[in-house]
Amino acid sequence: MQIKRMSLVVAAAAIVAGCQTTNPYTGEQEVNKTTKYGGIGAVTGAVIGGLVDGGEGALKGAAIGGAAGAGYGYYTDKQEAALRQQLQGTGVQVYRQGDNLQLIMPSNITFDSSKSDIKSSFYSVLGSVGKVFKEYDKNLIEVVGYTDSSGGDKINLPLSQERAKSVADYLIHQGVSGTRITYFGAGASNPIGDNKTKEGRAMNRRVEINLRPAPQK
Repeated sequence: MQIKRMSLVVAAAAIVAGCQTTNPYTGEQEVNKTTKYGGIGAVTGAVIGGLVDGGEGALKGAAIGGAAGAGYGYYTDKQEAALRQQLQGTGVQVYRQGDNLQLIMPSNITFDSSKSDIKSSFYSVLGSVGKVFKEYDKNLIEVVGYTDSSGGDKINLPLSQERAKSVADYLIHQGVSGTRITYFGAGASNPIGDNKTKEGRAMNRRVEINLRPAPQK
């Protein structure tokens, strides 16, 4: 009986170790967040269940612990998949770090030069973003506008602020709760490209949307 219990625990633990995937953007090996947290929960549940009710208890404990352990990791997995599906081929980039998701929207597809009005051609894309945000409503939304280093802060800060506001307002107009959304302009700070090159400056002119877990009440 003891051997059987240990076998069940080892099998649950193998879930965590054996389910790595390759990130298509970085080429690095990553553990699926649902599998990671669910697997840890399964191990814990299996141990507790096994102590209480033998082999059958270990199986029940693994199932219950796995479902509970997946938690926000599972939620983020689903939201990430939905965003990638909706935004494929649009020019919007989706990144993930832990339980945080980030959308990078280049200004050339969202705004005309030196303007803060969203291009009409981008309405449908933001509409798709809003649809996902309404379906997955358990995180906070931070909209940040950026510019390149040309023009100075006197021009760049107000422009980046207005662009961030335009995106935030449109999401609210699409039915996303305004209580989840904050926005601000960061001007030329945090460049992701070289401001000395045309290509780098184009990369720096962007709006980012950061999705983070809401504080636990």
